[in-house]
Amino acid sequence: MTVAPAVAVRSRRTRRFYVAMALAFALTVFAGFSRSYFLKLHYGTPALSVLLHIHGVVFSSWILLFAAQTTLVAARRTDLHRRLGVAGAVLAGMLLVMGSATAILRVRGGSAPIPGVSGLAFLAIPMFDMVVFAILAGSGLALRRQLETHKRLMTLATIGLLSAPLARIPWVFRAGPPAFFGLTDLFIVAMLVYDLATRRRVHPATVWGGLVLVASQPLRLMISGTAAWTAFAAWATGW
Repeated sequence: MTVAPAVAVRSRRTRRFYVAMALAFALTVFAGFSRSYFLKLHYGTPALSVLLHIHGVVFSSWILLFAAQTTLVAARRTDLHRRLGVAGAVLAGMLLVMGSATAILRVRGGSAPIPGVSGLAFLAIPMFDMVVFAILAGSGLALRRQLETHKRLMTLATIGLLSAPLARIPWVFRAGPPAFFGLTDLFIVAMLVYDLATRRRVHPATVWGGLVLVASQPLRLMISGTAAWTAFAAWATGW
């Protein structure tokens, strides 16, 4: 196989991989939030506040935008991809605001989804989600001209959001943080395998971006029980 056909094959595989990842993200979000949000009328689950509806729209929009962006690249419409990138930056900022505000207000209202975990300790999980998303998505946007780095960081930023829908799947919820973090990390494994299969080495962005995401998982659990975190969470929630 000559160089040009080899590059074309790799490019085609790349486009297919990221479209497949986007589809997997969308299915994961739908599975996790089907009862409480997407199919709530069918399941008869409790009504949601306006804040939670806005939260759901913003997060769903990010997943749909990611799918649209990967599809545009696959269709070689990079011109539209770049234009939508501006909307993506704005949406990323909205996601950070809504994610943080929703987490704080839910804890303030006495919501702590994990049995046996106080609201103040639980707050570390969604707040670290936002911190990790800000690091990865912010870096991805800043390095948007480095295409291989950009697409990996934006993919990892989106992977970091998947712990929330995964944790709402009943059997995953019962297994606790090791289960929903572990399932989240399988998406990172897919990126590692893809890099090795197509490049014969792992891209640096996959390495350090994946490490940021994975390291944050036990770190937030360790920090959540400290006096410093409790004081910060109490201040943030007004407890």
